[in-house]
Amino acid sequence: MSFINYSSREINCKIVYYGPGLCGKTTNLQYIYNKTNPETKGKLISLSTETDRTLFFDFLPLSLGEIRGFKTRFHLYTVPGQVFYDASRKLILKGVDGVVFVADSQMERMEANIESLDNLRTNLAEQGYDLNKVPFVVQYNKRDLPNAVSVDELHKALNHRNVPEFQAVAPTGVGVFDTLKMVAKLVLTELRKGQ
Repeated sequence: MSFINYSSREINCKIVYYGPGLCGKTTNLQYIYNKTNPETKGKLISLSTETDRTLFFDFLPLSLGEIRGFKTRFHLYTVPGQVFYDASRKLILKGVDGVVFVADSQMERMEANIESLDNLRTNLAEQGYDLNKVPFVVQYNKRDLPNAVSVDELHKALNHRNVPEFQAVAPTGVGVFDTLKMVAKLVLTELRKGQ
């Protein structure tokens, strides 16, 4: 849940990028960080483990407007992809306002995508959230690879809720900001309902 900093007149929102290992969560955040105005962002913090890393940074997108006279600051996180780090995933989901599920479009990663989505649903439920009620966007990453399955197949397997979905090639930025803007818009819509 978002928290309000009255002294800085900011509403802080947490967006988590979730998905299987090596699907492009980190690449998404690095691209966003590198293209964001240095004056509106915090430091990029990387917590590395042996096989994965968790990234975090916050930024204040001035173009998204204000709510009740407060600016909105977004805190972006990635979760470790490996199932081994499930406790870390649960911890990172605590207080979440919006989720981006990054799917790996490669045929051989379909099972990992489905397992990760099920894991997201379970971990959110353990935190008291319902994936059907959380602002949620799906990104089909690695669309440039020759073994990418059709968007239709990905949609059928991963987007039962018919939430906004985007095709992406994270290293080049294709679809990266479209995904972020949509999840931010959904989070702000939820916040405005509470006015």
